[in-house]
Amino acid sequence: MSGFLRGIARIRTAPVLRGSTITQRANIASRPAKDALGPAETTVGLAMFSFAILGPAGWVLANLENYKKRDSAASE
Repeated sequence: MSGFLRGIARIRTAPVLRGSTITQRANIASRPAKDALGPAETTVGLAMFSFAILGPAGWVLANLENYKKRDSAASE
């Protein structure tokens, strides 16, 4: 029985003693990009990011009166 327990203990502690078999590496680029981005691609990218960030806020501000009417009707 004690041999069985020692075997179980050895199996459970073996990965801890061996260490991790998977090594993690960071993906860091040490060189410039293979293909440079052109001005059109840069413009489209910046426009899409601007729209994604400012679009919802602009929608709410443009429809603020509708939201105010909806809130006052619901509270009455």
